[in-house]
Amino acid sequence: MPILTLQQAVCQHVRDGDSVALEGFTHLIPFAAGHELIRQRRRGLHLIRMTPDLVYDQMIGAGCAGRLTFSWGGNPGVGSAHRVRDAIENGWPAPLEINEHSHAGMAAAYTAGAARLPFGLLRGYLGTDLARVNPSIRTVTCPYSGERLATVPALNPDVTILHAQKADRAGNVLITGILGAQKEAGLAARKLLVTVEEIVEDLAAPMNAVVLPHWVVTAVACVPGGAWPSYARGYYPRDNAFYIAWDEVARDRGRFASWLDRYVLGTADFADFLAAQRAAGGAP
Repeated sequence: MPILTLQQAVCQHVRDGDSVALEGFTHLIPFAAGHELIRQRRRGLHLIRMTPDLVYDQMIGAGCAGRLTFSWGGNPGVGSAHRVRDAIENGWPAPLEINEHSHAGMAAAYTAGAARLPFGLLRGYLGTDLARVNPSIRTVTCPYSGERLATVPALNPDVTILHAQKADRAGNVLITGILGAQKEAGLAARKLLVTVEEIVEDLAAPMNAVVLPHWVVTAVACVPGGAWPSYARGYYPRDNAFYIAWDEVARDRGRFASWLDRYVLGTADFADFLAAQRAAGGAP
C-alpha cells in the first residue's frame, strides 16, 4: 500500500469513464480529491454519492461527469445544487444521466457491493413512485416468508475516494465521528484511495472505531484540510459561511466558471487552494 501525493494517486488510479464514489456524510467530504479530479480534467465519470452536495456541484459544473447515482442532491441547509440542476435540465456543460435512490437504497446497494452480492434488499421503496423513474428498482419474493421486497443493484465503484483523520505508515485508516456509508463504499470498490489529515506511527484507535485495514486500501495521500469546507472531527469545523456563499457563486454559469478558474484550475494543489481561500477571507 503506497503513500502517494494526491496528484499521483488520481493520475495512477482514476481513468476517464470510471465509476467513482466520493463518500462522507456531511463529515470528511473529500473536497481535495474532487478538486484534483477537476485539475486533471477527468471526463465521462459515473459519479456515485449519497447526498451529492458542493463537491459534486463543482465537479459536474466542471464537466467531469456523464452520469450520477445519488440520493438527495442539494446544498445542505441552503438550497439547490445549481450546477447539478443545470446539467440535468439544460445539459450544461454536458448532459447528465441520473439514477436516483433514497438514502436507504444507496446504503443497501453499497452494502451488497461490499459483500460481493448482486443486489441489496429493502422495504422502503414499496408503495412509492420512485421505481417509475428508476427502472433499476425491482422486486423479489422472499423464499421463506413469501413477502415481496424491493431490490437495488449492488454498487461496486471502480474507485472510491474517502477522507479520514489518520492513517499509519502501513496504510491502516482511522475514521472517527459521523460515518455515513464510508466503510461500505470503501469495501465495495475495486480501488480505494484515502486522503488523510495526518500520517502517524500509531493510530491509537479507540475500541469500535472504524479502521479500514491496509489490505483494502490502494493508496493513501496526506492532505491536511482535505475535507474543507466540510468538517473533520478533531481538526476543524464545518465552514457554514462557505456553503451559504456558494449558493450565489453556483447560480450563475459565468461566476461559477470564474471561481473554478481562480480557485481550482488556477491553483497547483489543495494547499494552494486553501491559501487562496484564506487570502480571500475564507478557509481556516
